[in-house]
Amino acid sequence: MEFKAFLFCFIAVILLTPFVKKLAIYIGATDSPDSRKVHKRLMPRLGGLAIFIGVLLGVSLFMPESMYTWPIMVGATIIVATGIIDDIYGLAPWYKLSGQTLAAVIVILNGVEVEFINLPYGGQLEFGVLSFPITLLWIVGITNAINLVDGLDGLAAGIAAIALLTITGMAITMGNSFVMFLGLMMFGATLGFLVFNFYPAKIFMGDTGAMFLGFMIGVLSLLGFKNVTLFSLVIPIIILGVPISDTIFAILRRAMTGRPIMKPDSAHLHHCLLKLGYSHPETVIMIYTMSALFSLSAVFFSQATLVSSLLMGTIILITVELMVEITGAAGERYRPILNRIEASRSKE
Repeated sequence: MEFKAFLFCFIAVILLTPFVKKLAIYIGATDSPDSRKVHKRLMPRLGGLAIFIGVLLGVSLFMPESMYTWPIMVGATIIVATGIIDDIYGLAPWYKLSGQTLAAVIVILNGVEVEFINLPYGGQLEFGVLSFPITLLWIVGITNAINLVDGLDGLAAGIAAIALLTITGMAITMGNSFVMFLGLMMFGATLGFLVFNFYPAKIFMGDTGAMFLGFMIGVLSLLGFKNVTLFSLVIPIIILGVPISDTIFAILRRAMTGRPIMKPDSAHLHHCLLKLGYSHPETVIMIYTMSALFSLSAVFFSQATLVSSLLMGTIILITVELMVEITGAAGERYRPILNRIEASRSKE
């Protein structure tokens, strides 16, 4: 049954995406090229709608009964509606944040909330009144983290697929059937969309898809590790290490330069790798590899002792810092050289 659900969503999205592409062009949900973007032609950007419809159909047909199912899908519908409006008309960041917050509040009020964690040597740490804001911050944060890395063909979808596969795999080992079923359907739908979205992309997922994937990953990661041990709580953070670290550094970078935190820039990890001279598909595959390494680390982390967990966590944090610093510094250092190379090529 699980494989049927996965396969259904995979095939459904493959069949739906061409129709969504035509719809996006018809209603004007398109993305024009500019100085910050890497694509050179007008692109339809409503692809996330195909992912959502595929998952919604899968949930209707295959999902076991659960108290979480429809609150999550109602929240997801709000997210997708917000994304559709943004992809067609463009929304101010605060309006998008309002839609994300409303969706998160709905699932939190229906039980998707981390209320406590079990401490390693016994006892519990109760979050109390902080439970609601912590959960809200997590869901909204992950929703935006996936949205922020959606800068190259197939990048956000691939990172999301790796995260979903890891969360689903760990849910299987933990016997969490709800997360396993929904995770497999999300994974299948995302892979189906990647058929059209990997370089060179025929359609973008837009904010509709990026926010939907981020919202669902945020919710599933909470349900997969709800009320667990202190160090198990770190597992979803490691799984989403690339988008989370990229988001944190984007916020710090914009705050330090006096730019609005929610205003886009061209200094994300994928921009830095492109400035270093890597091609579009090379950059995407490199970031896929980073995401896969983080996910693999999360699996080892879940089986590790307290001391080795702390050691692994420290190594991961140092790796993230070095990764960002090296790519960012190198991109700035070698930019004049790369500009001269490009200038000489254009003269030829």
